[in-house]
Amino acid sequence: MSYGKRSIQLFFSLLFFTLAHAQPSTLFLKPDDTKNYGWKTLDEVGLYLNQVSFTNWNSGGANSISAIFNGRGEANYKTKKLFWNSALLLSYGINKQDGEPLRKTEDAISLISNFGYEFRKNSNWFYSARFSFNTQFANGFNNPDEPPISRFMAPGYLFLGAGVEYGRQIEKFSLYASPITFKTTFVLDEDLSNSGAFGVRPAIFDMEGNLVRQGDRVRTEFGILLTNQYQGQLMDNIKFNSLLRLYSDYLNSFGNIDIEWEVNIDFKVNKYISAMLGSHLRYDNDIKTEVVRDEITNVDRVVTGPKVQWKQLLGIGVVIDLKEFIKNEEDTP
Repeated sequence: MSYGKRSIQLFFSLLFFTLAHAQPSTLFLKPDDTKNYGWKTLDEVGLYLNQVSFTNWNSGGANSISAIFNGRGEANYKTKKLFWNSALLLSYGINKQDGEPLRKTEDAISLISNFGYEFRKNSNWFYSARFSFNTQFANGFNNPDEPPISRFMAPGYLFLGAGVEYGRQIEKFSLYASPITFKTTFVLDEDLSNSGAFGVRPAIFDMEGNLVRQGDRVRTEFGILLTNQYQGQLMDNIKFNSLLRLYSDYLNSFGNIDIEWEVNIDFKVNKYISAMLGSHLRYDNDIKTEVVRDEITNVDRVVTGPKVQWKQLLGIGVVIDLKEFIKNEEDTP
């Protein structure tokens, strides 16, 4: 079965899952949400820790400590006919094992903004425009002794598109389809762009290894984007958040579908302590997974095809709502 068919099956499987697990009052009944009009903001920071230590442990093992910092800021505006939701998401994680250098485990900068205007009263269909940008803070390595395989703005991804969106409570559940979406990939590092990393056109070298033409720093695509987002409460203290994004480029290999699916489950223990379980699945035909050195030109070149990528996170730590924390501090005598 092709990745395109698998992607479509994955999309509808998630749709059926969210419909089956959502509360009817939130998805199929039109609530009177006049009290929710206007601006709403959210500012949260969290620190998750994990530590393992061994003393005379006969099964062996290496002492390690890891930490993940998360920051989230939201600004959402809503009236009877339109909405405008924006979010900035930051995360960075590190891990240290005995005898090994410090390595990062998580690194993401994400900015998302979504604007919608309702077709007609109570239709729950919106004309919608979306913007998103993603990159990372620090260099990424397969091996600390080798050159980095990614850097800040290498890659950077920008999506900008317009389409239609459906959602009775758009902040909780939505389906978005954009037949007009521009995707721009930035690789603003000379070595990585010359090697053709992340799908940009690689540099050209002569037989002596002299540079004939620089590699491209920017790759632009034009295609169709489908998005399914769901955020809800599985239980009173368990929050579920899923974002599935499917993209296919009209001009290059149309029908080949890039997949980005993030699922996060937050378990709230009390006011400040919470646990997090996260899954991030990705398939992008432009992301190659191995770089080797060309013996003739002595230049690193990408030679292998894309693969399904998967990242899983589990942590327990402290999460603070900054607005509530500051208010409590001000109210304390």
